[in-house]
Amino acid sequence: MKTIYKNIYSVLRINRLIVWSVVTLGFLTSAFSLWSVFDMNQKMLNSMFAVNTDGAVIPLKLTSARENLEVEARAHLDLFHHYFYGIDASNYENNLEKALWLGDSSVDNIYRQKKAEGLYNRLLQYSLVQRIKEVKTELDLSEEPYDFRTTTIFEINRGKVVDTYELITTGNLLRVDRHFPRNTHGLLITNFFENSLRKLTDENR
Repeated sequence: MKTIYKNIYSVLRINRLIVWSVVTLGFLTSAFSLWSVFDMNQKMLNSMFAVNTDGAVIPLKLTSARENLEVEARAHLDLFHHYFYGIDASNYENNLEKALWLGDSSVDNIYRQKKAEGLYNRLLQYSLVQRIKEVKTELDLSEEPYDFRTTTIFEINRGKVVDTYELITTGNLLRVDRHFPRNTHGLLITNFFENSLRKLTDENR
């Protein structure tokens, strides 16, 4: 019996279709794999991990970390301004020592300037009391170092006379290693500057 051969062009067409199908399937598979890896990488970048006492890995969302950063930044600045400006004859040395651990040389320079101007001697001589009433901070956490602008309202008690002042300070915050108890928030104040100081009256309070 004579063998009937198929048209060579039909055979080539079928082969080409099979090749293109395999190539397309391979491309789609590779694309899906790349997308899966990218998606997993993004999820990893948006998460942090901690290990509990049992050795299990616990994911912590980065959004939560950012929220915690804002809380800690505000707490750090609030603590610093209370230490640096909330002073009296009995606690100023201890408070200033604690405050200096929360900032860099820019804070130390302002401290030395105040000391040279005799501020702390007057504090002792006249038994002055500086009491913090309010600390309000504006933060920009979009990129490090983080900018801040803090408004501090404080009173100076001179015995029978109590004056109220508004102080505006600015600077940056850098992340550093935590240190208990000297720097529990792991932040450092840099480029610290006292922008303005004004005495408040009943009219402008």
